[in-house]
Amino acid sequence: MIRRYIVNLSTSIFQRAGAAVALLALTVGCSSAKPPNTAAPSGSIESAVLAQPPTSVLAQNPNKTKKSISVPSCPENDGFTESINFATQASNLAQSANSKQDWDEVAALWVQAVAWMQAVPPGSPRRAFAEKKVVEYMKNLVYAQQQAGGARSISSTVSFSSDLLDEQLELYLSYVAAVGPPDVLIVGSSRALQGVDPKQLKQSLAERGSSGLKVFNFAVNGATAQVVDFQLRRLLKPEHLPQMIVWADGVRAFNSGRDDRTFNSIVGSEGSKLLAAGVRPKLPSDEPDVIPQCFRFPQPCANNTFRKAFASVDRPFISNPVASELILPAARTRHCRVPTINSGRETALPCPLDGSGATGNEIGRGQKAHSTLEFMSAGTRIRPVAAQYLPLSAPTTVAIRQVNTLADSIDSNGFMPMSARYNPNTYYRERAYVSGRFDRDYEDFNLGGKQAKAFNSAVAFIKSRKIPLVFVNLPLTDDYLDPTRRWAEQQFRQRMQQLSQQKGFAFRDLSQRWPNRNDYFVDPSHLNRFGAIAVSRLLASDTSLTWPRPKSRSSDG
Repeated sequence: MIRRYIVNLSTSIFQRAGAAVALLALTVGCSSAKPPNTAAPSGSIESAVLAQPPTSVLAQNPNKTKKSISVPSCPENDGFTESINFATQASNLAQSANSKQDWDEVAALWVQAVAWMQAVPPGSPRRAFAEKKVVEYMKNLVYAQQQAGGARSISSTVSFSSDLLDEQLELYLSYVAAVGPPDVLIVGSSRALQGVDPKQLKQSLAERGSSGLKVFNFAVNGATAQVVDFQLRRLLKPEHLPQMIVWADGVRAFNSGRDDRTFNSIVGSEGSKLLAAGVRPKLPSDEPDVIPQCFRFPQPCANNTFRKAFASVDRPFISNPVASELILPAARTRHCRVPTINSGRETALPCPLDGSGATGNEIGRGQKAHSTLEFMSAGTRIRPVAAQYLPLSAPTTVAIRQVNTLADSIDSNGFMPMSARYNPNTYYRERAYVSGRFDRDYEDFNLGGKQAKAFNSAVAFIKSRKIPLVFVNLPLTDDYLDPTRRWAEQQFRQRMQQLSQQKGFAFRDLSQRWPNRNDYFVDPSHLNRFGAIAVSRLLASDTSLTWPRPKSRSSDG
């Protein structure tokens, strides 16, 4: 059971720690450099060893018999001691790390610590203890990677006054740099951010014969038609546009009577001013400021070649490795201060040491609510402060960046999976109900005006680029659809059906697809990851939609 857990945890964490892992995995052709606090190698490493690919750091399958295990016991490869050495270096460096480069190095050392600890043979008496240490080291790796990613890498560091837009833009540009523009791009508000799973859509399309498609979710909380128009026409370069666009949202994003605070903030930002002057956001060049460091991963050894290669690298000797590697403080309850949305004040909530289980504040009842904040509803995780994963001896004066919890929840394809399930019997015990009459998203309801103009502009632009557009009206719960909202939905459906025929885009109405499937929702109007999977499967199974062919064979992993 524990090994299956480690496999799942390892897979999840290494997807998020891609930058550090990618740097270390490329052992061939990497410039040689001395590891931290080490002497230069005294001997050369055999080319045959350099050509060997790194082995997996995932745990062995517990169902396999001893005979089927391919990794032999290598007493000369003392993975346990090697791991402790790397863990100690990582812990020591974390105490003084204060830059992106420092935290990259810390993460690199934790990757090595994980790899070597996982290399402890299954038959070793140290194995059970090693498996526990792998889990602990993975947590430290995730934290170091979060700190390394804390400094935005867009060279101008200019903000568009929207944290999620800034984060999503940087991720999208990095995605394009890594694998090229996506074949399918998802846009919309927080309902799309949480409601359409790119990986599930890709998998479902592959099962139906459309394999190899790259799908990215570029949705932003609070996005209206004006925001999406801004993203597509002004923010992205033409060469960064996809082959197909899935615009997933609902009537709230098209009400011109509401206060469009997100768009107003964006157009008044420094980033928008630079765009008007012809300066677009960009990532830094590939030229590193420092020579990257190369590591060696543990390998199955039939002889002493690999061990000899490692023996040439001088690392600190630890007389009592178990006692020297106490990096996690004793369990204790901490409190994070998070804003309470309807009051603007802060509230202290307990922060579990593993960063899971705590939920954020949600929109209160009795006041008018903005959908630009609703995405912070049930299931929002409160991440513990950094010191929990630093060594016991770490000084308390070290400045630690508080990671953006919401941005940290977004996966490598721009999707924000939410696991909480909406239960009206418990949901409204802590929140007052807000009817459509008092919901600011429906205030002065008007499907014309500025939002209609922005939608028409975006559709015309998409059509001029010969990019197919599919608009998806996302599902809502029956609890949410009171008379006011139900009337607005009816007006919206009729309007979109007319526009789809006039302007030549596909319209799919899923608003009342699962009115009583509360297990598909995180709150009355936002899908959770189970609902997002269901929506993605529905779209993939829609035979009336023509999906593009992969433009590039580059894989997004």
